[in-house]
Amino acid sequence: MAHTTPSQQPSRSRPPRASSVAVAEPRGCLFALSQPPLMLFLTVVGGLIALTGGYDLIPW
Repeated sequence: MAHTTPSQQPSRSRPPRASSVAVAEPRGCLFALSQPPLMLFLTVVGGLIALTGGYDLIPW
């Protein structure tokens, strides 16, 4: 076996450790619906639509 210096020896890299941080997955529609400002906006808009729909049903 030929003599090699430390810089010539093949490096032994450790296998990657399992990190405690989960891999980021693409966030979809359910993530967007879980945001409080969006839910508040959708509640107000839905309430206005329901109010106007109910108003149209009142027999005048």
